[in-house]
Amino acid sequence: MIRIEGQPVLTAAEMRAAEDAVIATGVPVDTLMDRAGTAIAHAVHRLAGSNAILILCGPGNNGGDGYVAARVLAELGATVRVAALSQPRTDAARAARAGWPGPVEPLAKATPAPVLVDALFGTGLKRPLDAGIATPNASSPAEAGAQLNPARAPDGSAWAPASAGEHSVADRLHTLTKAATLTIAVDLPSGLATDSGHVLTTPPVFHLTLALGALKPAHLLQPAARYCGEVRLLDIGVPVTSRTEVLARPQLAPPGPDAHKYTRGMVGVIAGTMAGAADLAALAAMRAGAGYVTLLGDSAGPPHALVRAAFTERALANDRIGALVIGPGLGRDATASARLDAAVAAGHPLVLDGDALRLLGPDRIRALTVPVILTPHAGEFDVLFGQSDDDKITRARDAAARTGAVVVFKGADTVIAAPDGRVRLAPGASDWLSTAGTGDVLAGAIGAMLAAGLDPLAAAAAGVWLHGEAARRSGPAFIADDLADALRSARASL
Repeated sequence: MIRIEGQPVLTAAEMRAAEDAVIATGVPVDTLMDRAGTAIAHAVHRLAGSNAILILCGPGNNGGDGYVAARVLAELGATVRVAALSQPRTDAARAARAGWPGPVEPLAKATPAPVLVDALFGTGLKRPLDAGIATPNASSPAEAGAQLNPARAPDGSAWAPASAGEHSVADRLHTLTKAATLTIAVDLPSGLATDSGHVLTTPPVFHLTLALGALKPAHLLQPAARYCGEVRLLDIGVPVTSRTEVLARPQLAPPGPDAHKYTRGMVGVIAGTMAGAADLAALAAMRAGAGYVTLLGDSAGPPHALVRAAFTERALANDRIGALVIGPGLGRDATASARLDAAVAAGHPLVLDGDALRLLGPDRIRALTVPVILTPHAGEFDVLFGQSDDDKITRARDAAARTGAVVVFKGADTVIAAPDGRVRLAPGASDWLSTAGTGDVLAGAIGAMLAAGLDPLAAAAAGVWLHGEAARRSGPAFIADDLADALRSARASL
C-alpha cells in the first residue's frame, strides 16, 4: 500500500485509457484483473489478521477483482467468503468467478463477517445504485428492492431481502458494514461518482479505500471523500501520468548561514476596516518563515516583531517587498477600493483574498503583469466566476486559465489550479478549520511562500500544506490565533 501524497489523480476515462494502453501492448484484461485482485488480497490479508473476511462482488470488473482477491486470500490461508449481487457480466469477471473455488452466497442472504470488502461498484458508476439497477417503473420501494437482483441468485436460490427493512443494495451494504470491525472499499465505496465527488447513493463510511492504479477525484473531493476513510494506492502495473496530483509535503530548506531578513522574504499586509484579519495574516506570514513582515494601515498590539506603518504609496514602493497580501478585513468602501488600486499598481506579486476578490473582476486580474494567487472560498468563487454545476477541479482549472492566476479554491477539499492546467488536490484537513480567521491565516502563509521566491503554484501548495499541518497539530476547538502560532511547528516539521 502506497501513501497518496504526490500521486497522480486520474478521471475514470483517463484510467480506462491508461489500462487500454497496457492492453494494447498484449497484456490481457485477465492479467490486469489478476494483478489488481492479488494486490487487494495482500493488503486485506495484512490488515485482517486471523479474522474472517466477507467480499461483496458486483457484476462488473470491480466484482472480478473481488473474486480474484478471494481466491488469493484463500491460498494465503485466510477464512474468506464471497457474496454476489448477480452473475458476472464481463468476460474477465466471469473468468475470475470461475477461478474462485468456493461457494458464492446471495448478497441478500449473506451473514456478516469481522472484515468486509466492498467490491460491488467502484470507478465509473454514473447513476444511483437503485435507479441504475432497478426497473425504473417499480411501483414501490419494496418492489424496487426486489428488482435490484435477477430472479435467481448465483447459487440457484431465490433472492430475498435479509430483513424486512432492507429494500436495496445500499441497505444491505449498510447492514453488513455496521456488523464489521474493519471495512475496506475496492477502488471506491459503492455509490460514489468517480470524477465529481458527488454521492449518487449514500454508502457507509469505510475505514480504508484501496485505490487501484491511481487516485481518483472522488478520493479527495467532498462529499465523496468523507466516505472513503483512509486512502491508500495499490500498484497494478499500469503506468499513469496526470497534470492533477495530490498535494505533497513541500521541500522548504531552512535559512543558511548567509541568510538575513530580506533573503527570507519580505511580506506586506494591507489592513482595512477589520484590522484583526490583517493582524492574523501578518502573524501567519511571520510564523510560516518570512524574514520581515510589515503591516500597512491602522493596527496595534503584539507581536512587537511586526513592523507597523501607515498606508502610503511610499511604503508600497519598497522594492524589497516580495509579496503583498490584500483582502483580509479590507472592506468594500471607497477607502478599500483606493488601497486595492494602489496595491495593484505597486507592481509586487499579489495574494488576493476576501474583499479584494469581490472588488476585482476576472478581466482586471487577467491584465496584471505580476504573479497573482487568488484564495476564494466557495461564496467568493461564485461571485467572481459565476455558479456552475461543474466539478470543483474543472471550475478551479477554468478560473486559473481565465485569470492567468493561481487559484486556491478553498474548502474541505481545497483545489489549487495553475493557468497551465496543473492542479494539486489537498487531502482532507481538520474540520475545526471551520472557524473565523483561518482563511486570513492561509493568505499570510501563502504570502510568506511567495515572498521567499517560490513560483506561484509552489507557493500556494506550500502554504496550503503548512496550513493543513498546523490545523492537525492544533487539535480540536482551536481559534485562528492558535492556528497562526502552530505554523511554526508545522514549518519545523519539514
